[in-house]
Amino acid sequence: MNKNRVIIGLFLAVVVAVLLSAYVYRAFQQASAVRPSNVQKVVVAVTPLSLGTRLDSTNVRTINWPGDSPVPGMLTTVESAAGRAVITPVVANEMILESKLAPREAGAGLPATIPEGMRAISVAVNEVIGVAGFVTPGTSVDVLVTGQIPGATQSGAQYVTRTILENIRVLAAGQKSEQDKEGKPQTVPVVTLLVTPKDAGTLAMASTEGKIQLALRNTIDGQTPAPVPVLQATVFGSGAPPPVAAPTGRRVVAQKPPAAPAPYTVEIIIGGKRENKSFPNE
Repeated sequence: MNKNRVIIGLFLAVVVAVLLSAYVYRAFQQASAVRPSNVQKVVVAVTPLSLGTRLDSTNVRTINWPGDSPVPGMLTTVESAAGRAVITPVVANEMILESKLAPREAGAGLPATIPEGMRAISVAVNEVIGVAGFVTPGTSVDVLVTGQIPGATQSGAQYVTRTILENIRVLAAGQKSEQDKEGKPQTVPVVTLLVTPKDAGTLAMASTEGKIQLALRNTIDGQTPAPVPVLQATVFGSGAPPPVAAPTGRRVVAQKPPAAPAPYTVEIIIGGKRENKSFPNE
């Protein structure tokens, strides 16, 4: 009797186990099954892409993406991305978006990273002007210029330092358009700045007629306080000669001092002797 109960219990356990296994298997199948209508392809980077890299089938690929979760600007085919350059660094497996690509006709390299209406201009630097090499691609700087005040004579020359540009983005240091991954400084002879056409002319004049200096700033600091110019006399004191009044154009005639009055003469008679004496007429 007990033996039959054991057999029946084992049989029921096996049946329950089979039924549970079938249920779990079907549940996993349903969970892993994705309807073809809910899947679409998106383009991602195969390897890290540096600024200005031209895309092709070797550095981008497509992966499956949920169709009900589209991302604005995403690309769905490699062909739609091929031949275009990235205008921002991209990491491996990052989605390639329209906002990260230059127009197809813009080419590749540094020119493709220049937004429409902007210009890239290079200025000569050294370790001092380049803030000891910490002015690297992606950083922001202010541009200061020191020059002689127009109209000042050479003997009484007065100099002034002005901040002519603020919050200017550095596109490249030398021929490198990316920062060092470890943040190391780069000693280079030139840096390239992203400016407006008007600022490009201002910077060209400043670097030609004066001495420029770059001031490194925090990249998240967007304030433009417009510092007041600093005069030479403010730093070193006024050593210039007193100003001379400008001529008025009228002829000034010097007046002669009045002539002294003629002396008067007195005749003195003493006895039979006569004598004339002169006295000043005061």
